[in-house]
Amino acid sequence: MAAGSAEVEAVSSGGYDGKCVFCRIARREEPGTALLPCEYEDLVCFRDIRPGAPHHYLVVPVEHMGNCKTLKAEHIPIVKRMMEVGKAVLQRNNFSDLNDTRMGFHWPPFCSISHLHLHVLAPASQLGFLSRLIYRVNSYWFITAEQLIERLQTENAAS
Repeated sequence: MAAGSAEVEAVSSGGYDGKCVFCRIARREEPGTALLPCEYEDLVCFRDIRPGAPHHYLVVPVEHMGNCKTLKAEHIPIVKRMMEVGKAVLQRNNFSDLNDTRMGFHWPPFCSISHLHLHVLAPASQLGFLSRLIYRVNSYWFITAEQLIERLQTENAAS
């Protein structure tokens, strides 16, 4: 088996990649990262180590999944559940203005970690200069969760 084959296998089939920090966090193998309450067993939520807003969380599937560009229409339900978890964690942390949030994914090749992860940022109105660039709507490097769902539905309709 070629050196990269195991990694490709993990990305395409789901599962666990021991080199992936999000796989390790999801399995509680990174003691420095506290998992937040999550209503779905197949998802975990935790604070971003480099917060771009007063509330900045990541919602991550427990099973290793590739980045958002690898998703298909059948993944729409998991993206929607990731958004539900994001809204719930904001509400549990006393943030109730869900119109002042930004939820989305970095679009390849602008992903620092290839494991699918939803950024949940709030209040979006308080994003700093750099964060406004990094999590910019309608950019080449960031796609909102709603835009991703729309794109997946459109691709499904076209095929």
